Amino acid sequence: MAKTYQEINDRIRGGEVVVVTAEEMIDVVDEKGPAGAAAQVDVVTTGTFAPMCSSGALINFGHSTPRIRASEGWLNDVPAYGGLAAVDLYIGATAVVEGDPLNAQHPGEFRYGGGHVIEELVAGKDVRLRASGYGTDCYPRRELDTWINIQDLNECTLLNPRNCYQNYSVAVNLNEERDIYTYMGVLKRDLGNANYCSAGQLSPLLNDPYYRTIGIGSRIFLGGAEGYVFWPGTQHNPTAARAGNGVPKGGAGTLAVVGDMKQMDPQWMVGVSMYGYGVSLTVGIGTAIPILDEEMALYTAVKDEDIVAPIVDYSRGYPYNEGGPLGYVDYKRLRSGSIQINGREVPTGSLSSYPKARQIAGILKDWIQRGEFLLSEPVQQIPSADSGVSFKPLRERPVQPEVS
Repeated sequence: MAKTYQEINDRIRGGEVVVVTAEEMIDVVDEKGPAGAAAQVDVVTTGTFAPMCSSGALINFGHSTPRIRASEGWLNDVPAYGGLAAVDLYIGATAVVEGDPLNAQHPGEFRYGGGHVIEELVAGKDVRLRASGYGTDCYPRRELDTWINIQDLNECTLLNPRNCYQNYSVAVNLNEERDIYTYMGVLKRDLGNANYCSAGQLSPLLNDPYYRTIGIGSRIFLGGAEGYVFWPGTQHNPTAARAGNGVPKGGAGTLAVVGDMKQMDPQWMVGVSMYGYGVSLTVGIGTAIPILDEEMALYTAVKDEDIVAPIVDYSRGYPYNEGGPLGYVDYKRLRSGSIQINGREVPTGSLSSYPKARQIAGILKDWIQRGEFLLSEPVQQIPSADSGVSFKPLRERPVQPEVS
């Protein structure tokens, strides 16, 4: 029998809700089958905790005396975008502190950037704000140098254009001569390791492969507080190739998310440095999936062994768009510690924390059981597999020099 969001929320308010994590749902479906599980379970919670480079913070620091229009800004010497209104700045997670990596002790070392600034803001630490403007009649001030704190800001909003990738590649390095340095970590030469980044069977969008329950307006766990999905994420690719169970066989859907950083917890918003590549922000995200029917029960029981990821060479194949995957491997094998590639045993490592993903799913489960987190029905679904939306590469067109 089908359920509605209203019915499930009434059960949450009444303390009668049955909620399990995506890990726990596997056992429920194995024992009772999809129909029995759908009748018993109301909500399944998911989680992920991984670097998400397309993240950032929008702050409004209030008007000074005299007023300034901050056309340029820096937070702890990390550049922030000022092409907005007078005292609005946007700092991206991958922005690098001025002088990095040139001032680092070792070439390729990135010490600090936007992700670290965001973590420190959430932690309530003072952050140095510098801003400059060109001066106008209404905004005469040209320079500002002061300390700010998140509690003094008018708004401090996490505004992430692309998070929660629905599956991703396994990164390797076929170059026999040297290690390479990527957003997937250090990849050792000659198939020295294989890095991946997904929570697999706990990952939010892998438990809702066709985006039936998550869309614009969906309430989520974001950085230790409530957040929302506000749009499909950039590079959202719902038409990616899928296995028979509907799960994409590589990077597919993404989410754009938003939340109030004043409510967040720094343990779920962590700045990271990646040697030879740059900086990023590790973000904790979880979703609460309503079990509307038998189909959703089946989707939320997906297992690591049922999710495959493509193995991609990051020395040539990825940066130069050459060739296809070297093969596919499931997450159960990835988590075993090694995989077979070209007849060789290759050690694996994850940039995504599975224990932290489990913890997020558990926290969200607890919030729902205590009646502190209600489900929100999307006001609009994000584009699905039959929408025709897909990720397109850049179509480069030569620019002819101007003739004077």
